[in-house]
Amino acid sequence: MFARSTHGIDYQKVNRPIGVLIDEYMPGFIDPWHSHERAQLVYATTGVMSVVTDEASFTIPPQRGVWIPAGVRHEAQCRGHVSLRTLYVEPEADTRLPRQCMSLKISPLLRELIIEAGNLPVEYSLNGREARIMELILDEIAEAVEHPASALNIPMPTDARLVRICRSIMSDPASEDDLDHWADVACMGRRTFTRAFRRETGVSFSEWRQQVRLAEAVSMLASGKSVTTVAYEVGYNSPSAFGTMFQRAFGTPPSQYFNHLRPGGE
Repeated sequence: MFARSTHGIDYQKVNRPIGVLIDEYMPGFIDPWHSHERAQLVYATTGVMSVVTDEASFTIPPQRGVWIPAGVRHEAQCRGHVSLRTLYVEPEADTRLPRQCMSLKISPLLRELIIEAGNLPVEYSLNGREARIMELILDEIAEAVEHPASALNIPMPTDARLVRICRSIMSDPASEDDLDHWADVACMGRRTFTRAFRRETGVSFSEWRQQVRLAEAVSMLASGKSVTTVAYEVGYNSPSAFGTMFQRAFGTPPSQYFNHLRPGGE
């Protein structure tokens, strides 16, 4: 019988369509760049994570997961204490499964199924209730609604100069360095920089930085920081300006965001 492990590599060869990893991570934990033979659904029952691929950065609060196809390089970071459930899925387990990285709404039903799957043996029965639970999980993933592009889905460029700049900004979202500064860092003229940035990300530099600040704000709010503290720490001049931008992006005030995301709230 296969014993449950806290190492993702141990689930790539499990003789079942789905392997379920369960683990707890401390704030600041980083799982460096890697990929898997299987596709995976990354879901935190509590806490906030960020997952970065070569194409995008995803912030994952409760009731949201990230689907990562097999072979896609990614890095994960825990923004606070995280209770993680990762489903490792055989790429051909269901032809309806997503073929690209995306953030998914985790329905109350899928959440409970994921939790229950973690209570089953790693080598669960291929007949009866255990098999039906796993089959229903595949149904729910296939039917899950993709979150629209938002401040929590941040496109990443491929140009190495722009990647370096984006990573610098993501490490310090409150930085006040302006577009001219970053154009100089990239050794580009202002116009060349702005055109290249939009071409590579689909948004303007200022819009991209706004998304980074809002994603960082969600992580800070999840850790229990006050709205006022978060507003200043992510670079806003006032809590009211922060609140206006946050509500415009997420449809709810920052003080109510995590109430909004409780089961049944989204």
